[in-house]
Amino acid sequence: MPVKSLDVVTYGEAMAMFVANQDGDLAKAHSFIKRAAGAELNVATGLARLGFQVGWASRVGRDSFGRFVLETLANEGIDSAAVTIDERYPTGFQLKSRNDDGSDPEIEYFRKGSAASHLSIADYRPEYFMAARHLHLSGVAPAISASSLELAFHIASEMRAAGKSISFDPNLRPTLWPSREVMADRLNALACYADWVLPGLEEGRILTGLATPHEIAGFYLARGASGVIIKLGSAGAYLRTAHQEATIAAAPVAKVIDTVGAGDGFAVGVISALLEGRDPHFAATRGNLIGAMAIQVRGDSEGLPTRKQLEQQLEQQLEHRR
Repeated sequence: MPVKSLDVVTYGEAMAMFVANQDGDLAKAHSFIKRAAGAELNVATGLARLGFQVGWASRVGRDSFGRFVLETLANEGIDSAAVTIDERYPTGFQLKSRNDDGSDPEIEYFRKGSAASHLSIADYRPEYFMAARHLHLSGVAPAISASSLELAFHIASEMRAAGKSISFDPNLRPTLWPSREVMADRLNALACYADWVLPGLEEGRILTGLATPHEIAGFYLARGASGVIIKLGSAGAYLRTAHQEATIAAAPVAKVIDTVGAGDGFAVGVISALLEGRDPHFAATRGNLIGAMAIQVRGDSEGLPTRKQLEQQLEQQLEHRR
């Protein structure tokens, strides 16, 4: 069977996520809504909704959660040809609190020994990855196991050698690493393969030991990145390339509902614009907009727009400025 041509490919772990229906302490929640969750899956979902051909590689268990993840991929139009159904290990899941005050929710993970944690170089399918023009990586998948970290470096090396473009969102998960020093060393090494590095400001400080957006961006530019866009939260985003430096104002937010997924939404905006041939300033602006849309609804990916919804949002912004 011929391999499907893809705009973007990514890999990672998807889990079933149970979001509490009641505000407050998870221990007191007695009913939940089921969703699919995962940083790389969120980005894949957002790009697919904007009309890109997206592939996602992973492992899921032969269980109801695994079937749920595969159904989610199909519903979003994400190609799953590189997803392996693991006969030995289960699909992970997580619990997430509901916080009506807009604060960061409590999340408990049940992923140790999951099917995805057994991802390895054996899961690399060169014909599948090479069918894509862009690779997106986050720091989550490399953190779940040593074999998955090895896979991340292998994919990045192969795609870079083939001249594919690469974006990297550190998306730090310190509890999954032996230490912060190991985390910084491995993720900074992985970032060296990327054309575009997309950290949050605090993430950049943790990874580089530097303080300002200018310094953090310089750290990655000196190691081969074409551009760095740093998320500044309510202050917007900072952009630096060899020829350009700017701070882009944040998109307006009426009310923060759920902060989880904001960074993934930002990545969707940046990557989609760059793949369309837009300039970095426009890409950061779109990143700010989709990130803002993501935090104004409940759920990790519910706020990621379709192409029509994105155009409507842009139209509303233009009307507001007039």
